[in-house]
Amino acid sequence: MRFYPGFHFFALCVLTVARSFGGSETLSVQAPFPMPPIPVATFPARDFPITDFGAKQIPANPESGQSDSTSELSALTATTNAFRRAIQACAEAGGGRVIVPPGRWLTGAIHLRSNVNLHLADGAVLEFSADPKDYLPAVQSSWEGMECFNYSPLIYAFDCDNIAITGKGTLLARLDTWREWFKRPPAHMAALKQLYEMMSKDVPVAERQMAVGENNLRPQFIQFNRCRRVLIEDIKIRNSPFWVVHLLLCDGAIVRRIDVSAHGHNNDGIDPEMTRNLLVEDCVFDQGDDAIAIKSGSNRDGWRLATSSENIVMRRCVMKRGHQLVAIGSELSGGIRNVYIHDCRFENSPDDKPQHILFIKTNRRRGGFVENIHVENITARSTKIGVFGIETDVLYQWRNLVPTYEERLTPIRGIHFRNVTVDETDTPFRILGDPQLPVKDIVIENVTITKITGKPSRYENVEGIQERNIHIGSSP
Repeated sequence: MRFYPGFHFFALCVLTVARSFGGSETLSVQAPFPMPPIPVATFPARDFPITDFGAKQIPANPESGQSDSTSELSALTATTNAFRRAIQACAEAGGGRVIVPPGRWLTGAIHLRSNVNLHLADGAVLEFSADPKDYLPAVQSSWEGMECFNYSPLIYAFDCDNIAITGKGTLLARLDTWREWFKRPPAHMAALKQLYEMMSKDVPVAERQMAVGENNLRPQFIQFNRCRRVLIEDIKIRNSPFWVVHLLLCDGAIVRRIDVSAHGHNNDGIDPEMTRNLLVEDCVFDQGDDAIAIKSGSNRDGWRLATSSENIVMRRCVMKRGHQLVAIGSELSGGIRNVYIHDCRFENSPDDKPQHILFIKTNRRRGGFVENIHVENITARSTKIGVFGIETDVLYQWRNLVPTYEERLTPIRGIHFRNVTVDETDTPFRILGDPQLPVKDIVIENVTITKITGKPSRYENVEGIQERNIHIGSSP
């Protein structure tokens, strides 16, 4: 794997479409670091409508997320089987589009294969069963940075080349069971402890079977695992059991013009994890958690896989509700570098404030690194906690649930935060480094905050911080 050192470059990203020597399309994206061209998934002009393979519609109904009724079970079985047959036929023919026509459809897990584009026609609503049994047998997945075998994500691909989800239709997760699983009862917490201990003791992933009993580890909505040349565009996504779009160990991905609304527990919009060469653009996020949460594995699994998330550009996106526009960590044991977030805006209401624009979080168990992060040209009405934050002691439920098996500190350096306007926040900038490994080389410039409602900025264990052209208005 080749890594690229960062350098300073002040120019807006521009997008060009080029033809590589092999004849396939690529996107050239300029950033404040050398960014390889991103391959674009392309498909033969062959269509495989699921109706040709026995899919059955269910009666029209608003996007209510209601439970599966007895009258729908035959349609669920027929449509689930139709997807399997259509995807198989498409792949064996050399690729094309599996078409979901207008109407309301109910299915279980969908497993994509190489050279398959799952295409939702305008007016198609593809609903996913809320019965966990419809996501068995278990597949190789992960939970908060720890690899395991778990319930299949609702849409899943493993080790695939050239795959896509496209179209103007809607993906809808029924939440009946998953909503109950949001609560994290004692059996679930015991399962998390068991998985953490297996990871910490290097138990083989195949032996980490978590889709059993009352473990209740919710699946991701979309997970592309170890895939290359990925495209997700134009679709609407409503509700999710867990993370919405999880790009795990992927190389070369484009996510554009998607509209996500999911307000359950851990409902991040996009989670790139140990993924590189990613463009996210022109998307709308209305989340119960972060819009984009960049990760790279937890502890020993992150160190074992040793793959950083890098070369990630996100631009021209809108955040309506959620926690952070961009979160980095806390699962970052493989390292995160070369991230460029720009020309995004918040459209939240005054009563529903996000927490930060940028929040970097880690702890003494993580290791990894964070470097060469650029956030610029952002506007926000208000944020609840701050505008930009770094914390190095974030452990959530893990603090008392499991012991510290090994300590590894996280070097954080080269963070650039520029051209930001915020109407109101609590504490503008809050950077809390580790006393044994201070945060280094932070640039904050051209930031205007009209009003602060809490305390002044706080810096602890930081070296080489530069503030330039900072305008902060009234305060208590």
